[in-house]
Amino acid sequence: MHRPANAVRRLSALTALALAAQAWAVVLPVSTRAGVGAIPYQVGTTKGVTFRTWAPNAQAVSVVGSFNFWSTTAHQLSSEGNGYWSGDVSNCPFAAQYKFAIKINGSYQQKADPRSRLLVNSVGNSIVHDPSAYAWTTGTFGIADWNRLVIYELHLGSFHVPSGTTVPSNFSRATQKLDDLVDLGINCIELLPVAEFPGDISWGYNPSYPFSVESAYGGPNELKKFVDACHARGIAVLADVVHNHYGPNDLSMWQYDGWSQNGNGGIFFFNDTLRANTPWGPRPDYTRTEVQQYVRDNASMWLGEFRMDGLRWDATKFMRRTDSAGTDIPSAWSLLQACNNDIDATWPGKISIAEDFDDSAAVTRPVSQSGAGFDSQWDWFVHSIRGVVTASSDSGRDMNTVRDAVAHAYNGSATQRVIYTESHDEVALTSGNLRLPSAISAAAPGGLQARKRSTLAAGVMFTSPGIPMLFMGQELLEDGGWDANDPMDWTKATTYAGTRQMYKDLIALRRNTAGLTAGLTGANTNVFHVNNTNKQIAWHRWGGGGERDDVVVLANFSGWPINNYRIGLPRSGTWKCRFNSDSNVYASDYSNTPSPDVEANGQAYDGMPTSGTFRVGAYALVVYSQGDAVPGNPADLDGSCVVDAGDVAFVLLDFGSVGGPSDLDGDGVVGSGDVAMILLEFGWTCQ
Repeated sequence: MHRPANAVRRLSALTALALAAQAWAVVLPVSTRAGVGAIPYQVGTTKGVTFRTWAPNAQAVSVVGSFNFWSTTAHQLSSEGNGYWSGDVSNCPFAAQYKFAIKINGSYQQKADPRSRLLVNSVGNSIVHDPSAYAWTTGTFGIADWNRLVIYELHLGSFHVPSGTTVPSNFSRATQKLDDLVDLGINCIELLPVAEFPGDISWGYNPSYPFSVESAYGGPNELKKFVDACHARGIAVLADVVHNHYGPNDLSMWQYDGWSQNGNGGIFFFNDTLRANTPWGPRPDYTRTEVQQYVRDNASMWLGEFRMDGLRWDATKFMRRTDSAGTDIPSAWSLLQACNNDIDATWPGKISIAEDFDDSAAVTRPVSQSGAGFDSQWDWFVHSIRGVVTASSDSGRDMNTVRDAVAHAYNGSATQRVIYTESHDEVALTSGNLRLPSAISAAAPGGLQARKRSTLAAGVMFTSPGIPMLFMGQELLEDGGWDANDPMDWTKATTYAGTRQMYKDLIALRRNTAGLTAGLTGANTNVFHVNNTNKQIAWHRWGGGGERDDVVVLANFSGWPINNYRIGLPRSGTWKCRFNSDSNVYASDYSNTPSPDVEANGQAYDGMPTSGTFRVGAYALVVYSQGDAVPGNPADLDGSCVVDAGDVAFVLLDFGSVGGPSDLDGDGVVGSGDVAMILLEFGWTCQ
């Protein structure tokens, strides 16, 4: 067949390039650079990429891509003798697309990199990504003290879908709503998993590529930009990571190098019948050193490269057991210990949270005491409190259940549990679950009963020991059930502005921003009054004790207001109401039951040295403490009630800007004088 001359010249050029690449491949060295996957490097002015992959049963491995016309012979990797194959490709563009070509039974199969840092999509090519390319705009960020933490669980794809756009949302759109969260008082976001998953819409709990950020959300640099924006606003970010299973779809690591047993997943997965599967997908083989390193490196990536402030580990019980009550997998327990040791050693202060649901104190016990070493764990509080407020009649509201939910602790710690009344699981429409207002009243989720009882549950949460967590939209009285393709309805911020204000006030109490409720950040809890006949309960929270520290909470779980109701008090003197959920500030149809000052009269009661009488509305909660507000300090820029390194960080972030809160010395510009003002006030506390 006759070819045009230009086609012949083009073919000759391609052939020459391929031959040159093949000639180079003959002397391809084993790389000495650290890492696995596609690792960009620069030596002098020469840029290149080290490619390394683990494929112990492969006959040969090549890297193919846009840089060598997808040739399986151009860049053959060298065996390192330990199951890894590697080589350097000089002058490889950092944005090149690639795959590993793995020779199995005499023929090459192209596989996306299991450690892909960026992909076209979950069924597309891997893309070389330079993790150092993003220029951070914030400096060192410190997560709030865990006893002042308020978590907001956020599904990126459905959080903010502006009019005229479609699901999924992305990091840029989510950033537009961060100031709303700052105003609410949120200081920590927990992102549902953002690792690459099949398709564009998912909860995220089906990761195909744990090291790659979902392409539909914007990829790795957009995530870094989002974290940057959060940190600039004083908001920590937690990554939800899934290592109890992978996939089950779009898994290049499935039978990656051709070896498998019993039709299971091969080198990355258990292949025996007992351990191979979870209810959601294949379980990684935690007995293999390489798989352990895969998980440890993944945790390190989120905390180090992406500057996440902690991790939430999905379904850890299904890592360490074959099923909910099945056979132990000791290697998984050891792996979790190793990961938490890594975090404590390298990133002290960052938080590691387990979703385990085994009510086991060992999960949050230190590794040195044979525990798994997690800092906190999701707690059964949610099921107890939801059961009480969703009961169809007051007779079904058990105050002993509330008592146990309030007082529960792991290893005597107030921060070793995360407590909530809504999460992605509890509100999941696909599981037949509903938002709490709809679970209370499906016919009228915006009605009086649903509003009163769902916010009563929230009041209990914010005043109980534990790290409180909201699911996105809870503060706006979102109703129905949630799914990944169900965008949050931001118009309800206006419709239920009073409910949002209540959540804002509760968060301020919990974080002690006014300096009057320090006991809610304290380690001590005493549920001292339980009236299961009339459905009232009261508890005392404190740290060191005293004015502005001792906090007493009284909750009325009945449909009738209570008057002149006596409960014990820890101190004599005047007790002042700091919060009343029945106030018509929050809704015009609330009864606005008065909450006057209470004088402790010296009569011992409820095992307490003194007592007083209170008034509480139907399905309402009141919070009392003693003392008056201490004037604020302008140097307390982050509102944490203490002048510390966080306030220095605020000044440094604003350094050089004109005016604003950080201009403490009033000279019109944020500079060294303002840093000096912070240092002069350093250590001030409102308590």
